[in-house]
Amino acid sequence: MAGTLYLVPVSLGPAPTALTTPAGVAAQACALDYFVVENAKSARAELKRLEHPRPLRELDIRELPDKPNPADLDALLAPILAGTDGGLMSEAGCPAVADPGALLVRRAHEAGVRVVPLVGPSSLLLALMASGLNGQSFAFHGYLPVDEDARNRRIRELEAESGRQQRTQLFIETPYRNERMFEALRTVCAPTTRLCVARDLSLDSEWIATRTVAAWRKSAAPELARHPTVFLILAG
Repeated sequence: MAGTLYLVPVSLGPAPTALTTPAGVAAQACALDYFVVENAKSARAELKRLEHPRPLRELDIRELPDKPNPADLDALLAPILAGTDGGLMSEAGCPAVADPGALLVRRAHEAGVRVVPLVGPSSLLLALMASGLNGQSFAFHGYLPVDEDARNRRIRELEAESGRQQRTQLFIETPYRNERMFEALRTVCAPTTRLCVARDLSLDSEWIATRTVAAWRKSAAPELARHPTVFLILAG
């Protein structure tokens, strides 16, 4: 009989376990000996934070390729199909959301493996909750183009769609490019568009603010360099 694939959320940074991980989730993660992870080093740090009772070197921790093929996925599912329960871990936040773990989950369903999502931090939902923007209709777009002209065109497209559908648009950026993204948003977007900047969610350095673009243009830019940040816009 096949085992179960547990989707184990990972802390978004060095936050107290009690504030980010329910006790039952930590207990379930600590009962597993087999893990498929985005990054082995990060996964070991998280399992240490959760106080996994076994020496980490004795755990079977395997990395999921960035672009896994069917043979990769089948090999990673093999222990679970043989009866071992396993955990899927992203580098941070919820596994299978904006990470390649979704492909393993899809393959698990195709193979008839039971999939159990566990409760934990999601930067996207935390940002949406705290933004005051439309939580009834929203979309996550991942990373926008790096090229400045292409990025600005994409911002205008997302803003126009937001206005037509009253949809909150969420996206992220590589932390060292956050400040350029912020400047692009407050330059390109209309003055009435609402922009939320959500930095370091769940950490001691957490900072969240929602203002119109007109108000952002009059205020000092926040410190965003090298801080994980979610950006949200809603056209006015």
